[in-house]
Amino acid sequence: MCPGKTRAPSGYCEQHAHLASGWVQPGRGTAEQRGYGWEWRKKRAAVLKRDRYLCQCEDCKGCTLPASEVDHITPKSMGGSDDFCNLQSLNVDCHKAKTQREAIAARV
Repeated sequence: MCPGKTRAPSGYCEQHAHLASGWVQPGRGTAEQRGYGWEWRKKRAAVLKRDRYLCQCEDCKGCTLPASEVDHITPKSMGGSDDFCNLQSLNVDCHKAKTQREAIAARV
């Protein structure tokens, strides 16, 4: 635990700001600006319905964990698209873990 104090929205001190998730970085833009507007919300609903609102990650196959998020299998930052075949339903914890793994891999 770092004793550093901060008022930054990320909650990280200046020394550890690089560890902040991309979700809280300034200049990221709104959801609509990043391509997650009305069309995305419609596609998201269709993917959740297709996957029967169940988590589709490899660790959850065969389990019945409810999914509430839609994830790009290949991230858009790595050339992934919004095609249905590149989208999967995930539960909140699996989505956070996958996003964190991808962020760490991107920093290496």
